[in-house]
Amino acid sequence: MTAVQKLLKLVDADDRYAIPLADLLPVQLEAARERLARHGAAIRLVRNRVEETGVKRLEEPADLIPLLFAHTAYKSYPESWLEKNRWELLNRWLDTVSAMRTEGVDSRDVADIDEWITRLAAKGQFVSCSSGTSGKVSMIPSSMLDRQVTTRNLTAAYSWATGLPPGREHKLFICHPQTNNLRFLDSWDALNAAFGREGEEFRQPGEPVTIGRIREMVRLRMSIKQGSARPAEIADYERRVAERERMIDGAVRGIAEALVAARGRKIMIAGMYAQMFKVAQLVREMGYGEGDFDPDNAMMVSGGLKGAELPPDYRERIMRAFHIGPLRAFSMYGMQELNTLFPRCRAGRYHVAPWVVLLVLDEQGEKLVGPPRGELEGRAGFFDLSHENRWGGLLSGDKITVEYGKCACGHEGPTIGDNIVRYADLPGGDKISCAGSIDAYVRGAT
Repeated sequence: MTAVQKLLKLVDADDRYAIPLADLLPVQLEAARERLARHGAAIRLVRNRVEETGVKRLEEPADLIPLLFAHTAYKSYPESWLEKNRWELLNRWLDTVSAMRTEGVDSRDVADIDEWITRLAAKGQFVSCSSGTSGKVSMIPSSMLDRQVTTRNLTAAYSWATGLPPGREHKLFICHPQTNNLRFLDSWDALNAAFGREGEEFRQPGEPVTIGRIREMVRLRMSIKQGSARPAEIADYERRVAERERMIDGAVRGIAEALVAARGRKIMIAGMYAQMFKVAQLVREMGYGEGDFDPDNAMMVSGGLKGAELPPDYRERIMRAFHIGPLRAFSMYGMQELNTLFPRCRAGRYHVAPWVVLLVLDEQGEKLVGPPRGELEGRAGFFDLSHENRWGGLLSGDKITVEYGKCACGHEGPTIGDNIVRYADLPGGDKISCAGSIDAYVRGAT
């Protein structure tokens, strides 16, 4: 059994968060060497980075640092390729960050990014995209094995954090707009298969919000901001915004009414905090509250604030509204660039999975801030050893606080505090951008 296989067996293991780092590290480094041998040959960007840095052997965690991809690596393609429908060039770019090739993917007559994603998926190249609401869309390739690891970890982490075993006893409420983001779709399907009553899941009504639709809205918004939008485009944007607001308002009411109708049953809520806070408020206005709902309800509600101004106790208000106890409220820390998410324990800390090497770096992302002991603060770097179709090394944009040793919840391994902030939101912003080797290849491909 290879080191990678040994670590991936832990995805479903009951003791995966009970292994001391000293016991894990030798296996992690051996697995990293296995990944470097495979991906150094299969992924153009990894090969370029190895040649540039001279890193040939991984003997200690610090050796991984030069091989980390900037968190912007998956949006390093020229925006003009999307604007001009240069799908053949985007295929070539995808080949530089993926172990799988796009050979055989017919990119002729592709109408938009949504159709391009569909054609890639038909050939086994699964691309999940970020929303791109702040600018460029990240395109993150996965294999079927990557998708399976992600969903296995999600359900196992949910059970570990909440104590709720798979049993298909809850009516699952997916309180999120329909989408073509595979990461979201896989997560919802996995939750329903493990915990939801078969054939009874609730999916938020409304038209799908695809990556192509979001990009079009962002493009219109940017052109208005730059003063280049024509009057007809401005009117079209205002019409779409109004339609979107009506759809959101209708979705909030539809979710609230469906939850009230199911109040006597066990329910599980999956959604985002900003919207679920509105739903909770509406449910209270309808005259219902904690005493009307089943005491064994559960939820997986995360993120999605996007500048929304919520009270400090917004999580607690949502939980009280639907009678969700603290042990049944699942929170996690993660990002689309990683297969793995980290569950929040009862002590309020996020546990790093044993198949992920955590690196706490200085703000520049160039060196470790200290040896792995005690409490450390810095930029989060990760090497997710579960990645099959892309390189697992990632230099994130997050500032984190890490504690090593035994957590207050009783489990071992590094844990991340709940005070995570983005460097982009701090004074001075984030100085980390795409690696030069990516930019150079993109220019050459053009």
